[in-house]
Amino acid sequence: MAAAASTSMAATAVLMHRLPATKHAVVFSPLPIRPSLSPISLKQLKAPRRSARLLAKASSSEDTPIDANELFTDLKEKWDAVENKSTVLIYGGGAVVAVWLASVVVGAINSVPLLPKIMELVGLGYTGWFVYRYLLFKSSRKELATDIEAIKKKITGTE
Repeated sequence: MAAAASTSMAATAVLMHRLPATKHAVVFSPLPIRPSLSPISLKQLKAPRRSARLLAKASSSEDTPIDANELFTDLKEKWDAVENKSTVLIYGGGAVVAVWLASVVVGAINSVPLLPKIMELVGLGYTGWFVYRYLLFKSSRKELATDIEAIKKKITGTE
């Protein structure tokens, strides 16, 4: 709560220097001033604000850190070193189909009126439980670290 308040106050302080000085009493509000009530003139609103823009310039360089030919030759060498190419293609195709299917399912869930908000609440609840269960206390953090190490050993086969 204090972090949000300080962020709001910092944002207000940053934005206040852009407003022109007036003889009216200064009111600090987290809400923006409505244009109809603002003392800013129409000329000031139409004037370009160069300080608020981020200007970026694209440039090309001949000495790029990644050489395309070198990248393709490395990929070709790695592909030639693969013994079971059909398995790699099947797994790659399966991964593409899984990502597409997940996208379709998420889109369908998102189109149901209340379901996205319920899913957000479930995710928020699970996140709160996980923080309470594994991250809040020192002993539970150690338990989580040992569980992660055990899973790493099981995956790499060093167990």
